[in-house]
Amino acid sequence: MKKIEAIIRASKFDQVKESLSEQCINFFTFYEVKGYGHQKSESRSYRGAIYDVGYIARIKLEIIVSESFVDKAVSTIAAAAKTGEKGDGLILVSSLSQILNIRTGLIDDEAINA
Repeated sequence: MKKIEAIIRASKFDQVKESLSEQCINFFTFYEVKGYGHQKSESRSYRGAIYDVGYIARIKLEIIVSESFVDKAVSTIAAAAKTGEKGDGLILVSSLSQILNIRTGLIDDEAINA
């Protein structure tokens, strides 16, 4: 079992979601995040307050998949999220030791496929 975390541009979210759906990966958690990487932060002043406008809107996806879906999911996300510019994001893959479906009591592969 693997957990894939992908931090992508918010503008690419719909394209990534549709591409994953085409690969039969239809379940994941996502939320809005802020951050910056190698691009420089930029700030502006408005009525005496300084606002940082250098952050690019991001979406973080968390996907739990069995081993057989890892390569397919990673390549799909990478292809759909790529613009070729700085700030395209990151994909992280980590191992999970156990997954338990609370409703059914099933574990591991059976837990996510139930």
